[in-house]
Amino acid sequence: MLDLRPVGYVIGLLVAVLGIAMLVPMFVDILDGNDHWPAFAESAVITLVIGGVIAISCSNTMHEGLTIQQTFLLTTGVWLALPVFGALPFVVGETEARFVDAFFEAMSGLTTTGSTVFSGLDSMPRGLLLWRGILQWLGGIGIIVVAMVFLPELRVGGMQIFRTEGFDTFGKILPRATEIASRISVIYVSLSLICALAYISAGMQPFDAVVHAMTTIATGGFSNYDASFAAFAGPVSYVACVFMILAALPFVRFVQLSAGTARPLLQDTQIHVFLITAFIIAGLITGWNWAQANASGEEALRYALFNSVSLMTGTGFANADYGQWGSFAIAVLFFTGLIGGCAGSTACSIKIFRYQLLFASIKAQLQKTRSPHGIFTPRYAGRPVDDDVLNSVMSFFVFFTVTLGLLAVALAMTGLDFVTSLSGAATALANVGPGFGDQIGPSGNFAGLNDTAKWLLAAAMLIGRLELLAVYVIFTVQFWRA
Repeated sequence: MLDLRPVGYVIGLLVAVLGIAMLVPMFVDILDGNDHWPAFAESAVITLVIGGVIAISCSNTMHEGLTIQQTFLLTTGVWLALPVFGALPFVVGETEARFVDAFFEAMSGLTTTGSTVFSGLDSMPRGLLLWRGILQWLGGIGIIVVAMVFLPELRVGGMQIFRTEGFDTFGKILPRATEIASRISVIYVSLSLICALAYISAGMQPFDAVVHAMTTIATGGFSNYDASFAAFAGPVSYVACVFMILAALPFVRFVQLSAGTARPLLQDTQIHVFLITAFIIAGLITGWNWAQANASGEEALRYALFNSVSLMTGTGFANADYGQWGSFAIAVLFFTGLIGGCAGSTACSIKIFRYQLLFASIKAQLQKTRSPHGIFTPRYAGRPVDDDVLNSVMSFFVFFTVTLGLLAVALAMTGLDFVTSLSGAATALANVGPGFGDQIGPSGNFAGLNDTAKWLLAAAMLIGRLELLAVYVIFTVQFWRA
């Protein structure tokens, strides 16, 4: 029989950590003289007590480690449990949100999606604004650990190609997670601090700089203002572009760089393709905006660069309503959100390396068609790629496409129009943030959607953030028979 106690122990600990994190916005509200602070106090007590009780009651089996089944359950269970408790401040706080809205917001935060159901952010208590930033910041570092430890071990979506990269001396899964988290945390915190200082130097107020630094490095996209980055002066957008790009690079490269080895960072083909693709898309949108007189000069470049980088990295910030730029720009930006950043980063969506492997496989098949007796092996970064990796990547593309289609149909069945259904499905599954159309586009939010649509989108955020197969496998009979 499957022993769930090791899973419960880790989930309980992480829930308790989330409860401790609630004390930070509580103190912010106290310092502001805002009577909203009891909402965080109550939420923290509930979260700490429940998380602590679960961890203590399950602590007697941790010496046994985790099986593959338990690891799958843990990966999904964490991203289900944390949004439940992360939603509490929204339910008992000033927003007095219904649970579906609070859960949607918390899931969007922890999966670093950035879709929001709240308006009036400009006048919201600073504690709640900070809490939204903390949710994304914690979700960002959490997904790096998942991508570097759990998904390679579980052979999900081709991630096993990075199984030993940069960290090839670890043993069991949990010790490895602890070691990687400690190394990554230094880089993650350092980038967040540098980003906050850069924002301040570009003209942001300190509080805004801190919150936006957290959501930038997490490639999350929550802002303190309904207008997102349109609320700030031009130079701030360029600062955001730099750090969104940095956050979309493999964090293992920063660890190696901090150890004095710059060659892996400079020679990583995934990084090269990511940067080239981002700047090509920005150039296309800039040229289109110039031709269509949507913007001119430096403004056109800033809008195009910022929004294309934001969508490609899955951050979801916006400094203009790109839904008004015309059909070509909308089509390009829609597919830009389905590209993603690098593996092992906080960025989301399909990821650059999968496209590299897809095209390498297509190239090998074309060569075999032309020369049937030849032997052609797909290669990645100069190394031959195993069939196991290619099969995982192809399975991911199939599952992603099928899920996107079924989700769009399901959303349409709830009464949403075609553009909202398709772009909503894409932005949730790829964890991008805003969609297209008047309702969920960059100038709107998700508050007006019906409850069924919100639950479907929240589920899609979870499935997309955990690379689909890590969630789907739990629903197979073979998983529970193993």
